[in-house]
Amino acid sequence: MTRLLFREDAYLREAEAEVLGHTAEGGIVVDASIFYATGGGQPGDSGMIRWTGGRMAIATALRIEGGLIALVPAEAVALPPVGAKILQQIDWARRYGHMRMHSALHLLSVVIPLPVTGGQIGADKGRLDFMMPEPPTDVAALNEALNRLIARDMAVTTRYISEAELAAQPELVKTMSVQPPKGQGAVRLVQIGEIDLQPCGGTHVARSAEIGHVEIGRIENKGKQNRRVSLLLLD
Repeated sequence: MTRLLFREDAYLREAEAEVLGHTAEGGIVVDASIFYATGGGQPGDSGMIRWTGGRMAIATALRIEGGLIALVPAEAVALPPVGAKILQQIDWARRYGHMRMHSALHLLSVVIPLPVTGGQIGADKGRLDFMMPEPPTDVAALNEALNRLIARDMAVTTRYISEAELAAQPELVKTMSVQPPKGQGAVRLVQIGEIDLQPCGGTHVARSAEIGHVEIGRIENKGKQNRRVSLLLLD
């Protein structure tokens, strides 16, 4: 399995790894990855890798069979050989935007306490889809409540519980479209202060104040029971 360095320390900007192999599509399989692999509505990280005699831009990272991660080159160039030691460097500004937005969306699910049917994370804009038959009547009040939570500078922490424990607490799962992975023995939980706790494998800030000021953008009708709520990072 690939060691998930991005999960051990979301603030790590560069790290070494060894090339384990290549995929048929031209991906670079590594033994440890600082690049977050696409999943849970969060895009894979981009950046650069360097090795003796070469360098390459990385467009994203993907999970593949066997618990491995493959780095996807931005261009079709010669791959580092199997066994090569590489230095991984992520696009930190983009990653940090994802971290801020991901934590902000968790708090959005607190101020709009409805089932979540989908979501997407960007570096400066994200969204959650809610089971919401009628639009909110006071968006300004939601904005105020959300930014008030952010300003409380709550700690964002992680811990693990067993799959059996999660099954006994189904209320922890807010997302109807994406369920926590099964068969791994443990489920990662992300907690923000004492107000939010939910399964999540993504990267987050360490404290809520790092999110900065946000604003709810467009609220779109996405079906009879669903509405899409956009969120913007303003600073």
